[in-house]
Amino acid sequence: MAVQYKGLVQVPVATLWTSLESAREIDQGAISNPVLLDSWINGLSYEMSLELCEKNLVQSQVLFGEEVLVLEERKNWVQVVVPSQSTSKDHRGYPGWLPKDQIIKKDDWAIKNGPVAIVMKKKATLYSNERIPQFLLSYQTTLPIISESREFLQVQTPNGEALLKAEEVNVHRSLESIPKGSGKEIVAAGEQFLHLPYLWGGMSSFGYDCSGFSYSMCKANGYTIPRDAHDQSCAGKMVNLEEIEIGDLLFFAYEDGKGSIHHVGIYYGEGKLIHSPNTGKSIEIIDLKETIYEKELCMARRFW
Repeated sequence: MAVQYKGLVQVPVATLWTSLESAREIDQGAISNPVLLDSWINGLSYEMSLELCEKNLVQSQVLFGEEVLVLEERKNWVQVVVPSQSTSKDHRGYPGWLPKDQIIKKDDWAIKNGPVAIVMKKKATLYSNERIPQFLLSYQTTLPIISESREFLQVQTPNGEALLKAEEVNVHRSLESIPKGSGKEIVAAGEQFLHLPYLWGGMSSFGYDCSGFSYSMCKANGYTIPRDAHDQSCAGKMVNLEEIEIGDLLFFAYEDGKGSIHHVGIYYGEGKLIHSPNTGKSIEIIDLKETIYEKELCMARRFW
């Protein structure tokens, strides 16, 4: 299917749905504009959260200002691919459906041409030019810089100019100039999210799934990796399980490690794993020894 036009996400986090019929009544906060992420997530029971996975309702998420390629419009929805999230599902990017009013058509996005501000706090407030708070942005939200002062950065957004506090972001001269972090720095990025509840399809600091967590902590350190665990396991550098180091990604498979890969985490060192486990749990650091994860460990990959 040919691309119709390029769009930008204009809500803090847009959830990428499997189909335009996937969203349920309980999901209104996730498909609205303004989006109501915290109330949506907090309003989900365990069973409702589990349905996001078991009924294949959600694919991924996309951050404020990220580009999507629109393939089709139907009713109040658009079918898109997300170029920043590589996947074996589609060579153009991660596929799914978004509410039409969560994106804006934009061809002149300057993010690849100059300095950028990247949110490095767990969340950052976006302010109007009059310094009135607008909404919270996720960790790793990236916006082009217009001008800088000691306290605030003026940034370009999908909806016009706005401000970010300088203390809540890192400034880079370009996307290509983002420094490459070490394995220890990948782990350190993840540590700040301990106890954050798991969210299937989650790609933001409002909630991560297992591969969304590894993807985002690598991205924060200058490494762009595939979106899903099975694709991540085919990228990077293969590492012998006896030679793993802090920051390596560890992969886990059914049938005591002999079946299909279903989980990924980050090696913490000293036999420990930092990961976003599954629905009903939160990001944690665990000892691998004498756990199901020790039995299912099948592979390690290094991206740093």
